[in-house]
Formats: sequence, structure tokens, C-alpha cells
Amino acid sequence: MNSAKYKLTYILITINVAVYIYTSLLSGNAITTSLDVQATLGQYNFLVFNGWYWQLLTSMFIHASIFHLSGNMLFLLIFGLRGEEMFSLQEYLGIYLVGGLVGNMLSLMFGPDFISVGASGAIFALFGACVIYGRRSVRQSIIGALVYAFFLFFIITGEGVNILAHLGGLGFGLIIGYLIASRRKPNEQYSAKYSYSATPF
Repeated sequence: MNSAKYKLTYILITINVAVYIYTSLLSGNAITTSLDVQATLGQYNFLVFNGWYWQLLTSMFIHASIFHLSGNMLFLLIFGLRGEEMFSLQEYLGIYLVGGLVGNMLSLMFGPDFISVGASGAIFALFGACVIYGRRSVRQSIIGALVYAFFLFFIITGEGVNILAHLGGLGFGLIIGYLIASRRKPNEQYSAKYSYSATPF
């Protein structure tokens, strides 16, 4: 079930960087993305409520600044490469995209005036799936994995962070990672000896 040969993580990072270059050109600023661009290509709840449903997807590839992009791509590199070791190509891509969509849909609860951008929800979905899969695949208690996942969730939550997108992605990742590990036969599972020993929980 190894998708490493596709290097999907590197492809996603390349797409995110390419999109940021494009939005920088539109914004006329290499450091930050203009609010107009964020509202048009990101998730502007008012427009989503009025039929711009595609923003729920495109917003996952838009970032507010070069610092926002850099932080997200660092975490995508870490958890993405790990995910490639655990999941098939289809599973990995499904976790990333559907987790991001779940987080963005949950963000609609912030109301029509809310604008959201970034891959954080999708990355949290990968993180949650990796954490829970590493425990469940060796039939260990998942309590430690849940504590670790929500601990990281809370320590990186701060002002300006879309907490609902993070929570939605994390929750989806934990659920789907658990289900995949539960349904997979022992001889098909990720080599958990290496995963377990390398996981700090």
C-alpha cells in the first residue's frame, strides 16, 4: 500500500507554490495575497452561500502570505511523506482533499462575512490519519494518539487561525485513518514497528 513512488507530497507542494506565485502576480505583492484575490479564489462564505461552491476546493491552494505558505508546506512535507508510507495513492489523495473540504464546509458556520484560505484543514486530515493509523495498525490503544493529536491542535491554535477548518480536517483524518487500519488485513498494513518507534506518543 505504498504510494511513495508517486511522490504525491512533492506534487502537492509544487502546486501550492505555483498557485502562490500566480496569486502574488495578481496581488502585485510577493509577501502577502490581497484581500480581493483571497475573496475571489479563497473561501468567501458570502459567495459560497450564493453558489460559488468551487471556492471550497480552490481555497485549499490559496495562502494569505509567504509565511503562511511556508509553514503549511513544512507540515505537508512532514506528514505527507509519512502518509505516503502508510496509505495508497487513492487513500492519501482522498484524505487530503476530502479532509480539506470537510474543514472548509465546517468553516461556513463562521457566517457570510468570513474569508478563509490555506491548506491547513487538508494537512490536519493527513496528520490525524497518520497518528491514528500508526496506533490502530498494531492494535494498540488509540487514547495516546488522540491526546497527542489534540495537544498539537491546541498548541498551534491562535489569533487569525481558522480553528473550524483545522478541527474538521483533524476529525475526518482521525476517523478515516482508524477505519482504514481496522479494515486492512495484518499482512497489508503499514510496517508499524518503524512507525510506532518513531512516533512521540
